[in-house]
Amino acid sequence: MSYSPIIQKTIEYIEMNLHEELSLESVAQFVGFSKYHFLRIFQKEVGVTASEYIRYRRIANSANMLLYSDEKIIEIAFYYRFETQESFTRSFKKYYQLPPGQYRKIMGKLTIQKEEINLKNEQLLKGWNLSGSHPFNYKMGIDRENVHKGRASGFLKAVTVQSQGEFATMMQQFKAEKYLGKRIKLSGFIKSKDVDGFCGFWMRVDDSLGDVLQFDNMSDRPIVGNNEWNHYHIVLDVPENSAVIAFGVLLSGNGQVWIDELKFKEVDKQTPTTNIDFSSDLLEEPVNLSFEE
Repeated sequence: MSYSPIIQKTIEYIEMNLHEELSLESVAQFVGFSKYHFLRIFQKEVGVTASEYIRYRRIANSANMLLYSDEKIIEIAFYYRFETQESFTRSFKKYYQLPPGQYRKIMGKLTIQKEEINLKNEQLLKGWNLSGSHPFNYKMGIDRENVHKGRASGFLKAVTVQSQGEFATMMQQFKAEKYLGKRIKLSGFIKSKDVDGFCGFWMRVDDSLGDVLQFDNMSDRPIVGNNEWNHYHIVLDVPENSAVIAFGVLLSGNGQVWIDELKFKEVDKQTPTTNIDFSSDLLEEPVNLSFEE
């Protein structure tokens, strides 16, 4: 059974209620699970406990308010349900290595200009490349305001796109050697704004000749429109004759997509793959050869 839709529903509920009283019992009840079962599947799917997730999302949003608002630290602490400013400071320092006041002073000066990267200096975004059908109509870069965890996220944004048929991808590729014969899971968090085509993660496994062995671009579960941060994944097998694994985020048409906290993990064979089986579209035999039908 795939728990991904349930986890996404859960995270959507959490994101909408980060500033409210949010008990694990109430979240489990919202999705119709026992608390024990909910906590188990959440940690398995997301990689952290539900309580840890709620805590670091509140801290990340607090960091955003420190940099981009004039709210007092005590008011930010209470807004995100910390009982005292001292408990907020302890939790904040755990994630950002600075107390809130110093973080506001030091990091505020570093984020006056949002980091954006275009084709001329894209090499500054370590490891990532911009490609697609019309990459010159898109920008990729680093955003320090819209962050899921930590201090930055990556984004891909339409700039001069003319139609939904145009697309770009912010991508990487690496050798498959480490994962040969294994099943791997790419997971991470995506946020979208005004996407009129679709967006989502993608991953492809190729052999040494460049032929596609496994592929998924979330076209059967596309992300469209406006969506707050949520968790998505792709699972593919890496056959023994694999040579290259490529992955990234895809944006078709207009809009903007953010990505954060991407992870690769080996999973067991009980975890279903999301591979798109193109052979299912093949006919058993040729038809309508005289064009009379």
